[in-house]
Amino acid sequence: MSFIVLGLSHKTAPLSIREKLVFDDVLMTDALRGLKSSPGISESMILSTCNRTELYCYEEEGVISDLMNWLSSIKSIERDEIKDHIYKYTGESAVRHILRVASGLDSMMLGEPQILGQLKDAYKKATSAETVGKFLNRLMQFSFSSAKLIRSETEIGSSPVSVAYTAAKLAEQIHGDLTSKCAILIGSGDTATLVANHLKGGGLQNLIVANRTLQNARKLAARYSGEAIPISTLPKFLPQADIVITCTGSTQPILTKSMVSRALKDRNKEPIFIVDLAVPRDVEPDAGDPDNIYLYTVDDLQSVVLSNLSVRKDAAAIAEEMVYLQVQDYMHRSKSQSASNAIQDYRSYGHDVKNKILNDAIENMSSGADPKAVMERLANKLTNKLLHHPTVALKTIDDNSVTLKLAREILGLDQGNKLP
Repeated sequence: MSFIVLGLSHKTAPLSIREKLVFDDVLMTDALRGLKSSPGISESMILSTCNRTELYCYEEEGVISDLMNWLSSIKSIERDEIKDHIYKYTGESAVRHILRVASGLDSMMLGEPQILGQLKDAYKKATSAETVGKFLNRLMQFSFSSAKLIRSETEIGSSPVSVAYTAAKLAEQIHGDLTSKCAILIGSGDTATLVANHLKGGGLQNLIVANRTLQNARKLAARYSGEAIPISTLPKFLPQADIVITCTGSTQPILTKSMVSRALKDRNKEPIFIVDLAVPRDVEPDAGDPDNIYLYTVDDLQSVVLSNLSVRKDAAAIAEEMVYLQVQDYMHRSKSQSASNAIQDYRSYGHDVKNKILNDAIENMSSGADPKAVMERLANKLTNKLLHHPTVALKTIDDNSVTLKLAREILGLDQGNKLP
């Protein structure tokens, strides 16, 4: 079997493409099971974040699955629209890629820690959908422990470099002192929590949290002495906002151009800084057209130069070496495990054959059959049964081939055929 990664990320696809390939929680279980039922696929997992959508699969040997066709079909998007943005890794390259993802080495913000949590969440969803087997399970557990080791042994995560941190720092750059400013945070998940923490750390006093579920908004707002509001009341509160940061799982825009324009008018054209961290986007793209509206998407943050990034770049070189060593270790373990599994399966098969033939022989002897004749039949049946599959396989091998030489070595045919 072979491990496969097929996907696209912020490195290969713009936001306009990535947001079309997001898998939300509502459809995830059906998508996972549909992927697993594809020809040749025995295990499946989907990682879907604002920066990447990746399919992790185990494929049966000799079967070439068309994952690109499955992805374009389930998301109703033409292959030609995404083919130039897709990458595919198999075998050792696939293992290396997922370890780099887990460690934050492939992230937009080098070394950011959120991706590991997102990978664990994707694994949990696949496990619940019963699409993970022993191969993906072993690989995921190894990836989690490797990422933890890399982060503990290097400075890859020493400085706060994340989209949440960058959004808060941009707010400070545009508005200066945040003490007297008002920020509206739309969403109440992990990213929203990080944003709130960084804004408060920057001196912000007036925080409003908007969410469809008011109870969730209240929980987050209470942690940072903020105010919670239903998302439906945003037009009323938007004119108060100097800063708006949104990060929801909505499939439709929450902030429209008309909504933002009205708020700007009510503010006497005082500037509003808006960061849309969601994929698909929460803010209509043309909402940033009016003067004094500073709209940033998650892709825009990639171009922001952060002074503490150099520390992580130095650590990244060490982390890459650790990834290489971890991959080699995993591949060695996998080969050893595969051989052990084959030995165990073959021994189990031999024992099953022995037990069945032995039970038949015991029944015959209990019925009064000649013991010598029973023993001869037992020996013949056991020999024929154990030699059947190897004999059939040997007939398909070409003379003087490497496979034939290997088969003779495995079967011990070149050792004088001496009995032990």
